Amino acid sequence: MSTLYNRLRPHNDSLPKEYNVKAPRVTLDQWRTLQAVVDHGGFAQAAEVLHRSQSSVSYTVARMQDQLGVPLLRIDGRKAVLTEAGGVLLRRSRQLVKQASQLEDLAHHMEQGWEAEVRLVVDAAYPNARLVRALTAFMPQSRGCRVRLREEVLSGVEEVLLEGVADLAISSFNIPGYLGTELSTVEFIAVAHPDHALHRMQRVLHFQDLESQLQVVIRDSGRQQPRDVGWLGSEQRWTVGSLATAAAFVGSGLGFAWLPRHMIERELKEGVLKALPLDQGGDRHPVFYLYANKDKPLGPATQILVELLRTFDTAPLDAAFAAPEQA
Repeated sequence: MSTLYNRLRPHNDSLPKEYNVKAPRVTLDQWRTLQAVVDHGGFAQAAEVLHRSQSSVSYTVARMQDQLGVPLLRIDGRKAVLTEAGGVLLRRSRQLVKQASQLEDLAHHMEQGWEAEVRLVVDAAYPNARLVRALTAFMPQSRGCRVRLREEVLSGVEEVLLEGVADLAISSFNIPGYLGTELSTVEFIAVAHPDHALHRMQRVLHFQDLESQLQVVIRDSGRQQPRDVGWLGSEQRWTVGSLATAAAFVGSGLGFAWLPRHMIERELKEGVLKALPLDQGGDRHPVFYLYANKDKPLGPATQILVELLRTFDTAPLDAAFAAPEQA
């Protein structure tokens, strides 16, 4: 029987690394007791705050010192004073106790239906400044809820939402079967380097002028039905993976492109890029929409984030901003 038991009993060296960790000698309650002694000025005061006897508090701290093998407190007159080692350990313990408390709070919120995570997928053309403001305001209200933000281009947003791996989505497309909340528009303008051949014509440009020139387009990140939004049909087309890359190429004199104004404001001011004087279609203003996963009810954290995204969507991008304090 003993041989069979030894075969079945897991040995420490056979356990996965995450389970083969030495158990802590000191409990969170012991660390809280030490913190109370230091914060309130002595054993008697700590005992009153913790609703325990003074002898119990004294024993707890003495037991800690034995378990750790280092002195934590020394008696200076009638007052308990931290040793150097005690000061170091106390500082580390405060973060430990705080994290444990946050973990317990998160478990409580999850029990009440509060989400552990909100998954947000956004078209890369949507202004980051609006997202930053909404997420900054969300943080003090999040109760530990994480946000997983994912950027896609064009139909990539729709695919992620339809696959069910996003709770919220921001896209400029009308997604079949979904009723989106209308957000603001994003201005795209046709630009090229000031020395580009199109600008050297020094006249109003027409569609035919563009057909013979290299156009830089951004690759649709969708895999099922990628779209060529904005492509004029010219064979002189370079496809890049991001709006930032497109801006860098066009700013270096390689072709022209329609780019979001908010992303190239500095390049326009510095003369690196210049708007093309098109007779029509020089600027576009697609409307963006906020969608929710219709197969999953919105939890309280997701609902809060929806309201914040809608609120900060209408704020001017250059307006002063301060995150609201938690109530």
